[in-house]
Amino acid sequence: MSQTSLELGDRLSQLREDERRRALRALLMQPLLYADHPAYRLVKRHIDWLREWLHSETRWDLRLEADFARLAKTAPEHDDGSRAARPGRRPVDLDFTRRRYALLCLVLAGLERGEMQSTLGRLGKAAMDQSAEPAIQASGLVFELRSQEDRRDLVAVVRLLLNLGVLVRVAGSEDAYIQNETKDVLYDIDRHVLSALLVTRRGPSLVDTLEQPADSLDRRIGAITARFVADTPEARNRELRQRLTERLLDDPVLYYDELDEDERAYLLNQRHAIVQRIQEATGLVPEMRAEGIAMVDPEGDLADQRMPSEGTEGHITLLLAGHLAERLSQDRAVSWPDLHDAYRTWVERYGRYWKKAAKDPDAGPSFCREAAERLASLGLARIEADGVRPLPAIARYAVEAPRISRVGKSG
Repeated sequence: MSQTSLELGDRLSQLREDERRRALRALLMQPLLYADHPAYRLVKRHIDWLREWLHSETRWDLRLEADFARLAKTAPEHDDGSRAARPGRRPVDLDFTRRRYALLCLVLAGLERGEMQSTLGRLGKAAMDQSAEPAIQASGLVFELRSQEDRRDLVAVVRLLLNLGVLVRVAGSEDAYIQNETKDVLYDIDRHVLSALLVTRRGPSLVDTLEQPADSLDRRIGAITARFVADTPEARNRELRQRLTERLLDDPVLYYDELDEDERAYLLNQRHAIVQRIQEATGLVPEMRAEGIAMVDPEGDLADQRMPSEGTEGHITLLLAGHLAERLSQDRAVSWPDLHDAYRTWVERYGRYWKKAAKDPDAGPSFCREAAERLASLGLARIEADGVRPLPAIARYAVEAPRISRVGKSG
């Protein structure tokens, strides 16, 4: 074989690996990937390799349809509330609350029973009727359409479904509906996409048939996402490897103290092999520390939140990160009053560069809270009742004191 043929083979192999990496990265960032996405053709071209890799390294399935690809990701941890959905990118598009998630479930249930078209008012009415059921009322959820706040929550849910492609707006304006519930909006419903949203191992309706009843929300969620694992050492190790790989792909930082004894022992023993496979498949670069592992994205496009970030909120988040990093060695939460005091000093120093709302005398608590939530979503801090606890990965944002060097001859 000639040298030219070898070089061509190497280039083709490199091109194939690059395409697979781009396809997998696109699915990780957008698990519901439509056919008009640039990476869809790559997913379709390398579907066999992608399914094989995901089957071997994770517990996620990959479904390919003519109009979309669906990576059936399940959250490795069910109690992570740091990365809420957001219906849009405007400042008024606030993160989802537990209430909005509950309303989303009610709206989806109504869509499942509905026709090919619906209106915003009908979706709200169906959700309101379901929320009147005794079991839902007992949970404390109260939903009516008389107030703008309730209609704003409903619109947030609908805009998320518009972004996902479940709904397609035909006529009307959601903003007008918030102001006046008679200003209705008409939607087409894509039932094919709707059927792909739910990612479970067991249908929710089958939970009550289990021998051991799932009598709490956590148990019900565990019951619909659990999968059978054979009682053999090989099967248990494979389950551990896949669960840890999922967390390294999904979480900004994986700390050893967050793992149970079996997970920690397995990861400490197999971490180099696990992160190497992830790096080869995705391009993420491992940063391994005594406290845990972070898979860093050099390209910066796989993160829901980015550091550093532009704008007033981004600057405040960076300042808060530096403030917390300086107190990392104290091994305790930094109190909210301490953070609010620091915020006032930042306003004095940097306020002329910030937007007006951030300089309001009462703005400190809300802006500090928002910045702390962003740091928590990145695995850099943990919000506690009495303040914010810095986590080890925040050390990279510690600011050293400036060093002044003399230039010229000493006299």
